[in-house]
Amino acid sequence: MAVGTQRLDFAEFYRRSADDCLRAVLVSVGDRDRAQDLVDEAFTRAFASWRTVSRHPAPPAWVVRTALNANISWWRRLRREVPVAEPGMAAAPAAAATDSPVDPMIMAALMRLPARQRQVVALRLFLDLDTARTAEVLGIAPSTVKAHLARAIASLRDDLMPERQQETPS
Repeated sequence: MAVGTQRLDFAEFYRRSADDCLRAVLVSVGDRDRAQDLVDEAFTRAFASWRTVSRHPAPPAWVVRTALNANISWWRRLRREVPVAEPGMAAAPAAAATDSPVDPMIMAALMRLPARQRQVVALRLFLDLDTARTAEVLGIAPSTVKAHLARAIASLRDDLMPERQQETPS
């Protein structure tokens, strides 16, 4: 494949996949700025290895998995660092959630789920991967994917639709 063709192919892939990948990573990490940084880094790595990534059965899943791995690396580095507060420095205000690609109410409910359930929801629902591909990306059994998804959906239903709990017959 010629270099120009590779660039066009990658550009089309990026155009089609960037928003879905961002939503999937955002659901997993919960912070829009960090999710954007992670997705940007993952797409940079995908571009650098495009010959290989383009042959992956699910390139968007490759990007999301790479972003999640980068998040794990970031978290591990952060754990080893010792925070040093400078006198008079206040914490930066939290970014407004109004520009989030996921409804803030749904995002809040998703963030209350355990991390693995969020990852399964992100891959199954936001990237539309099947159970087998999700299991492969996360390195878990397909039955575990199904169990996490069922628990996540039940939790989200209870969290987002509390009136359904009151409708149960006596």
